[in-house]
Order: sequence, then structure tokens, then C-alpha cells
Amino acid sequence: AGFRGGAAPSRASASRRAATCAAVSPGVAATEASAPRFLSAETARRVRDDFGTPCFVYDAKLLTEQAKQALAFDAAYGLTVRFAMKACPNRAVLELFRKLGVCIDASSGHEVSRAMTAGFKPQQISLSSQEMPNNIGELVKMGVEVNCCSLAQIEKIGSAAPGSKVGVRINPGIGSGGTGKTNVGGPESSFGIWHEQMPQVKELLAKHQLTATRVHTHIGSGSDPAVWQRVASLTLDLARQLGPTVTSVNLGGGYKVGRMPGEVSTDLATVGAPVRAAFEAFAKETGRELALEIEPGTFLVANAGCLLSSVQDFTSTKTAGGLGHEFVKLDAGMTEVLRPSLYGAQHPISIVPGHPDHASGAVRGFIVTGHCCESGDLFTCGPGEPEVLLERPLHAPQIGDLCVIDGSGAYCAGMATKNYNSFPEAAEVMLGLDGMPHLVRKRQTLEQVLQNELPLPAAAVAH
Repeated sequence: AGFRGGAAPSRASASRRAATCAAVSPGVAATEASAPRFLSAETARRVRDDFGTPCFVYDAKLLTEQAKQALAFDAAYGLTVRFAMKACPNRAVLELFRKLGVCIDASSGHEVSRAMTAGFKPQQISLSSQEMPNNIGELVKMGVEVNCCSLAQIEKIGSAAPGSKVGVRINPGIGSGGTGKTNVGGPESSFGIWHEQMPQVKELLAKHQLTATRVHTHIGSGSDPAVWQRVASLTLDLARQLGPTVTSVNLGGGYKVGRMPGEVSTDLATVGAPVRAAFEAFAKETGRELALEIEPGTFLVANAGCLLSSVQDFTSTKTAGGLGHEFVKLDAGMTEVLRPSLYGAQHPISIVPGHPDHASGAVRGFIVTGHCCESGDLFTCGPGEPEVLLERPLHAPQIGDLCVIDGSGAYCAGMATKNYNSFPEAAEVMLGLDGMPHLVRKRQTLEQVLQNELPLPAAAVAH
């Protein structure tokens, strides 16, 4: 409470969230100053000196560890782990996972192309997209495993590639998410074909002589084993309805990761046990041993990445009466990490002295803001409350100190308001297994920001 500022969350807003979300927080509030998760002070200063700030930093060791955990998921009859590449589509990350045996979950035709550029074969890529690409027939014929996510998509694929094998993504009627914006199942979600439309699905498949070999569901970012067990049972029932041509079931991703200290993460063994039991029971009943696919994104990359930024300014609105705040301004913001402004998501924040001879300051409460001319460009909001200012306990920084925003490996570099206020896209660096930082994305230049703009011809503005 001593670090809280701004208006308290209203009961109405809390009720609205409770109506649409599972009981999974977008993050817990910090109660003490934190230290960087994997980036040492020495390495942070080296990355700044070599590549500048702001800069995303990924750790190959942590990425490898998370991938191996996912690949050890206890599936009864075969497992395919697909990285939800929208979480972090950097080529170096994709290549690392490919070498470890992880396949790809793509959300657009453009992601399919990026994955193939990173060395994935079409047969290693699954596409589930809200917007079906115009070359879908070509992708199907190449071997990309395409999931039909609407009745119209079945028509489109059937017209472009009749007689093909496809997957069918179904909305099973329930969802689980940290916020309404991360909940992708249930009646308030547009993802997948509503489960009550199974008769229409069968009709369209037959019309175009399509064979359904996969059933796909994805309910959102949650960690409740009971929910996953129920989804597994519902999805297996869908496989039963579609018939014996179905040989694999994809339960999507959404494995909750605790970014903040004390925040609970999904235990894959705990989640996996009831899923395995459901698959074994299905096999005993039907004689069909179905392979399992999962699509972790956040689980693989969230805590293996951070944003390294610099403290570039301060403002204080403190009054003698105890109102106001001390604001720390960074050279980064929603142009790199949008999640706090969008979801009220919580990220660990640490101050690193900009010079090895500088001592850490005393701990007190600060509001950390971004560099955009936007009041919502805020790193220290309330959990689930983007508009609530929540002071964060930090070692008092100096201008020129470094600020590490941990938990930024997922849905940050790939999901930000890039080029807002004309700020160029940040660089990305990988800490290799050799312990050395390697540049894996160059910092964008202003010229690159502008390169696709064209002037109007004189005649278009002539009076």
C-alpha cells in the first residue's frame, strides 16, 4: 500500500473482468526492489556500449531450458511442440527452437514465410489464422498444416485445394485468460468455429472432399489443470464427432508464466497428467491413439527476454501534503513493451548503475514512464488496471543509469506500437551459449521508418 498511487480500481471494472476471465491475474504488484533475472550489471553495460538502448536481450540458455521442458510434456501417444511464433518472431529465436526439435504455430501467411526463411519445412508449420492468406491453396499443397478457423475458411480452402487434409479449429465454449484480451475461447471470442456448428462443418468438409485429420482448440492464457482437463475432454469429444480420420489433437497454448516475483507459473506436469489420462481413456474407449500437439508461446520465451533501457529524465509532482509522484522517464516505452498499457500487465523492473563505480540508490517508490507523448505510456500501472498509477519500489536512479524490464521475451518486440512518435524499432540481442551478446536485429534507422512513404504528385494538391 505504501507504494500505491492514483485511483483505486472500481468494483464495476473488477466485476466486468471477472465476468469474462478466469481467476488468473495479469500479474501481481511488486512489494520490494528487484534485481535483473538473468542480465548481470556488467553484461547490461556491455550491451549498452556495443548496441545502444533501448534493446531487447534474449538468453539462449533460458530459451533452451524452456524448450526442453515443453518437449518433455507427458503425452500418451506422441507429441509435437509448436512455438507460437507471434510471441517472439525473431529469426535467431526461431532457428534456435528449430534445432531443438520445436515446430511452428503461425498466425498469418506472413509468419509462415518468416518461419520458412528461418529454415522450417512447410510440414513443420501449422497455420491458424484470423485472416486466411490469398495463397492458401499453394500453402496447403506445399504441406503446411492448415487449420480451418471458420466456416468460410473451409469454403476457401476447399475451393483452392479440394481433396486436401486439413485441421479444424473449434471454439469449445469455454475460455481461460489473464484478461478479457487474452481469453480466446467461449461465447465472447471470435476464434474458431463455434462447437454447435459441427453439422455445418461436416457438410462443408464433404462438399469439398476435405479430410479432417486434426482438431484444434485454444482457450487462452491460463494455468488451471481442471480447465485443461475439461478442454481435453471436450476436444476429444470433437474428435469423436469428426470420426476416425482425426489422428491428432491440438490443445493450443496459453501456459501461464509468472513474470513477477511470487507469481505462480503453469506446472506442465500438473497440467499434463489429466490430459494424458483423458487421451488414454479415449483410446481405451475407441481404440484410437491420438497424438497431442501443444502451442506454447509465453512459456518458452517470456522470462528468457528483457528490455534494456536508459534512464533519461525525471519529473516530480510531490507536494508538501504528500500528494504526487516521482516519475522516472526511460528512452523506451509502449514502442517496445505495450503490455502494461494494453492489459495492465506487470513486469519486473530493476535499476542497474550506469557506471560500475556508481552505488545503488536508496529504495523508494517511483512511477516509471515511457518516452512517448502519450499519458498511457506507463510501465508501473496497477495489475489489470492500465489507467491506475502504482508506484514501484526501485533503487533511486540517476540519469544515465540502466533500467531492465524483465519478462519481455513474449509479446513485446513483436507486439508494440512501433514507430509511434517516429521512434525507430529497437535492436535485439541474443546472449549465446558462449555467454557473449550477439546482435540479431539491427536498430531501425529513421530512413527505414520513412522509406515506404511517397510524396503526392503536384497535381493532387494544385488549386
